[in-house]
Amino acid sequence: MPRKLIQKYLPQLEAIKQHKNLQFLGEKLHQSNLWHFNRHSVSLAFAIGLFCAWIPTPGQMAIAGMAAWYFQANLPVSVALVWLTNPLTMPPLFYFAYRVGLVFLDYPPPSANFVFSLEGLLNGVGDIGGVFLYGCFVCGVICAVLGYCGIELFWRYQVVKQWLVRQVKRSHLPLK
Repeated sequence: MPRKLIQKYLPQLEAIKQHKNLQFLGEKLHQSNLWHFNRHSVSLAFAIGLFCAWIPTPGQMAIAGMAAWYFQANLPVSVALVWLTNPLTMPPLFYFAYRVGLVFLDYPPPSANFVFSLEGLLNGVGDIGGVFLYGCFVCGVICAVLGYCGIELFWRYQVVKQWLVRQVKRSHLPLK
């Protein structure tokens, strides 16, 4: 079951609750859905984490954590998924978001005489900023929907598979 696989790699709940830097959260940290691995909380955590991964700002983990708390999603999963955009993957993913923004807003691509330099980037920020943010929003929404639906389907598939295995074991028929 996906629950066992996910729990295998996450820290123990009691260690997190006792962490000195998280004590200011008090009882808010002890809400049950923030830590339980059920289909709904993990699917919602995937949606939140994947959406927040496309937010081009420092503090993505804090945003994902607050959203997980507000929507009662699994906190560790939503915060961990933000690391989809890490220092190695950020440039290609954000360039892709920029290109998506160009397509969705029907803007022409940048001129061919653009010189990649600090001055060129600073001069072009006004031109590409809105397109880039729109592309990040579109990519975030698409990834959130696909992540939510994908986990829902995967979870259901695993449950049905386990039911079939139990049914075969009960009937003493060979497993296909």
